[in-house]
Amino acid sequence: MNTGRWFLWTITVIYLCVATFLSAQDFRTTEFPSSAAALDQIAFIHGGTGPFAVAGYRIGERALKELNVSRGAFSLEVIHKTPNEVQWSCVADGVQAATGVSIGKLNLKLESVSRDAVETIVRDHTSGRTIVFRLKPQFVKRYLDLPHEKLRVAGREVLSLSDEQIFSVEGLS
Repeated sequence: MNTGRWFLWTITVIYLCVATFLSAQDFRTTEFPSSAAALDQIAFIHGGTGPFAVAGYRIGERALKELNVSRGAFSLEVIHKTPNEVQWSCVADGVQAATGVSIGKLNLKLESVSRDAVETIVRDHTSGRTIVFRLKPQFVKRYLDLPHEKLRVAGREVLSLSDEQIFSVEGLS
């Protein structure tokens, strides 16, 4: 076999192996990772695992479940209404970690509002459904302005709370 044919044959075999592997993988899923893996995902996107980022992750998980949409779906759109302040805006990073929405895909948007108007709106353009999430006042009171050294432990705690302890949901049918 000459060198050119051998090279072409080798590239074809590699291509077929990679294509077979990738087609067997389901990169978009609504199954959620373990606690440790969830915290890793949040930290990868956000750089830490504070309570507001973890709350955003939990909002994203719930949105995918309620809308029956896979992570990474282009039909998903999130608008996070937030003050231009850390903690409040951290929620958007958590939602991104859970859902796969992003500013680069133009399906994650931030809108500046006051603290009393914070909410996360999640839409599925395919079904036309919209869900609105708001952090519970008790959650905000408990976790707002924690010292930096307590954020990681608080984030782990938030991961184990019930949804009802973190946020309210409107628009469920």
